[in-house]
Amino acid sequence: MTWLKDVLGTEKAIIAMCHLMALPGDPYFDSEKGMDYVVEMARKDLKALQDGGVDAVMFSNEFSLPYLTEVKTETVAAMARIVGELKSDIEIPFGVNVLWDAKKSLDLAAATGALFVREIFTGVYASDFGLWNTNVGETVRHQQRIGAGHVKLLFNIVPEAAKYVADRDIESVAKSTVFNNRPDALCVSGLTAGAQTDSQILKRVKESVPETVVLANTGVRRENLVEQLSIADGAVVGTAFKVDGKFENHVDQARVKAFMDDVKAFRQR
Repeated sequence: MTWLKDVLGTEKAIIAMCHLMALPGDPYFDSEKGMDYVVEMARKDLKALQDGGVDAVMFSNEFSLPYLTEVKTETVAAMARIVGELKSDIEIPFGVNVLWDAKKSLDLAAATGALFVREIFTGVYASDFGLWNTNVGETVRHQQRIGAGHVKLLFNIVPEAAKYVADRDIESVAKSTVFNNRPDALCVSGLTAGAQTDSQILKRVKESVPETVVLANTGVRRENLVEQLSIADGAVVGTAFKVDGKFENHVDQARVKAFMDDVKAFRQR
């Protein structure tokens, strides 16, 4: 049994993404509609996800495109406001993800009471955002300094839109990440949000670190959930829950319910 049962309430857990609209300072922030509109859209998506039956939810600044690797204070402040205003509506375990800044994600978790964060904690990458470096030793020390030691760390080891600078196979990455950093979970992704995680890569990661929670991080849909959940311990799902399955749309509760009905049937096998 993994920590998923204790923290999220079930094995083969589905963590749903609540994608926040562009925030103050972001290129696509709608200053006319303002933050009140962003909060209300997040509330609408949260309700659709919860009513659809997901196991947990993760709030992320998904539309802060293009992303920063050192996120500005105004972004974290805006996210804290949103989660704070929604706190009384949150009925399931929740996490946060400040793209792509591990320390800021932990700051937000400490401020809001989030139970987990997903981030790029390790590695050096050539990415769409430039040369992308990390400092996991400093990050986990920061986690302890701010009293967030209980927050589960979900390590994304196949970053979207990026590739390791060194030529390392995925088994080596998984094994060394687990040995050196003791992550609570490893997340395996496709190229972008909504892109299917390669089942063979997922299988190779799980087989190389069988005692560690491994999550399919992108592209799980009704059509492939049996295949993916047969390998992974759970999944992070965003785009599949959107209207017409499109990344830029808001959540469709009917799609969420249909997906979760299939997941529950899979769990009972």
